Amino acid sequence: MPALEREEYVEQAYLFRALRERLAEGMATQTILETVDQELLSTTRLPLAVQFLTGEIKHTGLLSSGFARLSHYFTPFQAFVLQGAEDERLKFSLDTGLLILEREATYRAGQISPAGLFVFQFETISRNKLGYEPGLRAMRDDPYYDADWREFLDSLKQQLGLVDFADILYARSHLYLNEMLRIDPDYDPPVPPLFGEKEGKIAKANRGRDPLYLFAALQRHLGYPEVPRIKEREDMTKRLEALQNRIRDLETRMRLLEMEQRGTLDISKLIDPEKLLPKDDDW
Repeated sequence: MPALEREEYVEQAYLFRALRERLAEGMATQTILETVDQELLSTTRLPLAVQFLTGEIKHTGLLSSGFARLSHYFTPFQAFVLQGAEDERLKFSLDTGLLILEREATYRAGQISPAGLFVFQFETISRNKLGYEPGLRAMRDDPYYDADWREFLDSLKQQLGLVDFADILYARSHLYLNEMLRIDPDYDPPVPPLFGEKEGKIAKANRGRDPLYLFAALQRHLGYPEVPRIKEREDMTKRLEALQNRIRDLETRMRLLEMEQRGTLDISKLIDPEKLLPKDDDW
């Protein structure tokens, strides 16, 4: 599929923000979709896409399935992010997923570069533990990447875990190419550089360090979009256990008050004699 026009991404960013904010207010996804298409520019294709999503969510209850079926409009990576957000096995909330899609759409509507898009998407996968293999496959099918980038994404799957990520980025930068040419003017790179000199300098300075430091430096110095921090889903089991313990505690207190009022309270039965015995260290 061809890359979309700028106004499409502007409207996509608005849609993802509206979904995120209204879901936080307690509105149902289907209700939001049924009305938000009237707010979108009719000169874009997004209102039609939203109408399709509305029908799809009625049948499946999932946003991601509609995104996957509209592969001529939404990218595979957008569908991949929503699939992760709707997967109950992952500690990855829909709120975080929509914020990621909003920031990516905003970046696409501005001064986008393949390097910046790659770093944002790769950090999204890494930070949120969404799975490198399916994530890189979704990135590879993004129409914004050309043949050289697709080859790089294919080879990256074999390098992860074996080569430091900063070394990978540095080796595919113009900085590395220029350094090799200074050593050997006849040097012919086996693969074309994909990152600029600035990216190469930042990667070289972060070799051997946590990749998150590299991502943060690229965001500070080159204006790459920032990946939001994960918001873990609340553990409903732990909350329920805490609530049950609280209820039992209140029931015990009420029974004690009732016994005290009837004059049948025997404190000796409530005290563990072993706890009253002094320990060896207390003698």
